[in-house]
Amino acid sequence: MATVQEILTKKGQQILSIGTRETALEAAQLMNRHKIGSLLVMDEQTVVGIITERDLLERVLVGRRDPLDTPVGEVMTSEVLCCQPHTSIEEARSVMKNRRVRHLPVVSEEGQLRGLISIGDLNAHEAFSKEQTIHVMTEYIQGRT
Repeated sequence: MATVQEILTKKGQQILSIGTRETALEAAQLMNRHKIGSLLVMDEQTVVGIITERDLLERVLVGRRDPLDTPVGEVMTSEVLCCQPHTSIEEARSVMKNRRVRHLPVVSEEGQLRGLISIGDLNAHEAFSKEQTIHVMTEYIQGRT
């Protein structure tokens, strides 16, 4: 059974984050620069929230707040769902689907942050797995194995 750790091994464990006092504009610029859809919000070494494109859209733009004057801590999502490296990909996908989230921080059993996975990471892993299966089946059908 494939696990979240397999995705982290391939994509790396780089985590982009921002503090609660930075502005919504700084968060949007950082996400845009790195072409990502979320940032973990950190208070020193502790995850205190997550800010996503949706948070910026709903709580800043639609809320008619000035992105230059709006601290991330006021518009972030405070309830952060997490998974562990040994979590199956199917379970992570189920949590994302049922809780309607697109990003899950990965933490060790000791609570240490290990990485961040997205629904896009899960989809890419599934597509790669299916491509491998198709390749093996094609080779088998054509008698090359």
